[in-house]
Amino acid sequence: MSHQPPTPETNDSLMPDHLIVIRSAATDYERQGRVRGSLDLPPCSEGLAEVNAVVDRLATEPPDAIYTAPTACSIQSGRIIGNRCGIMPKSVELLANLDLGLWQGKLVSEIRQFQPRLYRQWQDDPWSVAPPEGELLEDAVSRIDAALEKLFKRHPVGRIAVVVPAPLDAIVRWLVAAAPLGDLWQSNPTEHSLAILPVAAQWLGGERLPPAAATAPVSHQAPAAAG
Repeated sequence: MSHQPPTPETNDSLMPDHLIVIRSAATDYERQGRVRGSLDLPPCSEGLAEVNAVVDRLATEPPDAIYTAPTACSIQSGRIIGNRCGIMPKSVELLANLDLGLWQGKLVSEIRQFQPRLYRQWQDDPWSVAPPEGELLEDAVSRIDAALEKLFKRHPVGRIAVVVPAPLDAIVRWLVAAAPLGDLWQSNPTEHSLAILPVAAQWLGGERLPPAAATAPVSHQAPAAAG
């Protein structure tokens, strides 16, 4: 199944120049190979070190505002970034991570062993299935889309930052810049930890995708591990 980012409801010509997507600090669950999903967990020391490295890259051009997911790892990451940039971050409920239901807390190897059919289905097409008692990817995209619409209306110019956990950072990049979702359940700590996306260039005129990508199917790679 092919999916493209939805068309925004607003065609306002005023919106932020750039959206800075920052992956929040990892937790012990990621290090253990467990599914975190929407669980509210504190960051681990390695994750905080990764956030501090990202802050150094923002020193010369800090954002005008910082918004975070409503969980401890994102809030604490946002505070670190905000302290360096002189900005008070704000938590946004709609930026909560993808709810992975009964898979949360489990080892990925356990899911592969005891729920092989669902695991394979999730690998083949994550848009078509939700984990038991979890959230459909399509529903999560709609929720994040609504959150971004509100933030963009609130900031008609400048640069804003969102601090969110994986795989939510990949969903935001897909929505705003049509970047491939990739492996939603296994993120490289040093890859895509920070992305600066040109918002106005892709949202003006009611079209988020650049012309060359608007007609191309968006690829969805099968998840190999959860985080």
